[in-house]
Amino acid sequence: MKLALKCQTRPENSKPNALRRAGQVPAVLYGHKGAESVNLTIEAKVAELLVRDAAINNTLIDLSIPDLSWSGKALLREVQTHPWKGAKLYHLSFFAVGTHDSLDVVLPVHPIGEAKGIRLGGGSLDLQMNEMRIRCAPDNIPDAVEVDVSDLGVGESLHVREVKLPAGVEALDDPDQVVVMVSQSRGGEAATEAES
Repeated sequence: MKLALKCQTRPENSKPNALRRAGQVPAVLYGHKGAESVNLTIEAKVAELLVRDAAINNTLIDLSIPDLSWSGKALLREVQTHPWKGAKLYHLSFFAVGTHDSLDVVLPVHPIGEAKGIRLGGGSLDLQMNEMRIRCAPDNIPDAVEVDVSDLGVGESLHVREVKLPAGVEALDDPDQVVVMVSQSRGGEAATEAES
């Protein structure tokens, strides 16, 4: 998923609380010029929509700062909310990424298909990894790691090394780590005993 966001530079000597009262969320962009950072503001409503749709360290954002004449790709790195008002956004951090850099990101694992062991043997799917660390180019970040479980029978598992990733995407987790397995469900055992 790619999103677009327009920001403004934060006026010098402006107070974060005053900005929030004026419907703005303070933000900062790192990495657009080496170690230099830029203080920004984003309209609160726009920031809320962004946080709803973007995943931290995962979603690539087309970020533009018109008053600096700068635009580029960035990742949402951190979302701070108000300590006791929960959902109220307090501060956002972004990290600019070059188009040729590779990034390490964490993606959710999504099993696809119906496992043979569930369909035929009454097994149940047991997801061992909810997330997987991967490395890829910033413009090649998948929304999730899709794991095809169709061929798994009862008692069989799929390891990180066996997950088919898109071209240019590399898994960073231990290759021998189990991602998903099909376990014998209790209901399946009872059914087998009843049949015999």
